[in-house]
Amino acid sequence: MVALEQGTWIVISDGEKALFVENITDAEDPNLVVVSVEERDALAGRADRAGQCLDTGPHQDTEMEPPNWKIHAKSLFVQDVANLLNRNGLKGAFNKLVLVASPHVLGLLRRRLHSDVLAKVVAEVDKSLTNHPLHKVENLLRNRPGLAV
Repeated sequence: MVALEQGTWIVISDGEKALFVENITDAEDPNLVVVSVEERDALAGRADRAGQCLDTGPHQDTEMEPPNWKIHAKSLFVQDVANLLNRNGLKGAFNKLVLVASPHVLGLLRRRLHSDVLAKVVAEVDKSLTNHPLHKVENLLRNRPGLAV
């Protein structure tokens, strides 16, 4: 069972927003505080809409298949989150790391983390909790099998 000791960082991300929180007390009575909040740029969040293409027939418009900006923007955002974790982890800002994200985002993060930072990952939770208040995140982590708070 992994304990959220003092100084453990928890990253809660959904591909559009990432919360970096740290446990500033002991494992028995955790107190999570926000270290940083990162959000995807507004320009990167363009809506997926089909483009229009003029057809050669009279008064006929056809729609082109839309580019998938959301998937590309999510991938770029996860890369930014991984870069931030790599910088801080390699500087020694944390010794233990818990990743909380959807399975897709967890996979993207794992592939982009430096091996030394990846070695600091003590637990992963495959849930999207970015819009939950911190006290609910603490309760969810406390009641998570294999993860002791």
